[in-house]
Amino acid sequence: MSSSASMSPGPSSRGSGEDIAPDHDSHGSTPAAWTAVVIVTVAFTLGTLAIILGNWLLFWVSVGLVVLGAIVGKVMQSIGLGKHGKTAKPANQ
Repeated sequence: MSSSASMSPGPSSRGSGEDIAPDHDSHGSTPAAWTAVVIVTVAFTLGTLAIILGNWLLFWVSVGLVVLGAIVGKVMQSIGLGKHGKTAKPANQ
């Protein structure tokens, strides 16, 4: 075969990956998001354990931790440790 260009494994002519999802520079991987997720995960784990053991005080403490996790995440976002809203411009512009 004299035409080896058609069999090369190089990039296709369909375009680069930049046009697939140009608006998604982050998927929420911020300190605020991780802190909120960890607190809520611990709260749900404790709540599940509380239901299994029948410990209603621990259950309501875990419900309070879920609310606390949401508040802590929002406060951390407001002090600049989270992702900003849709109106914020990317850092490279």
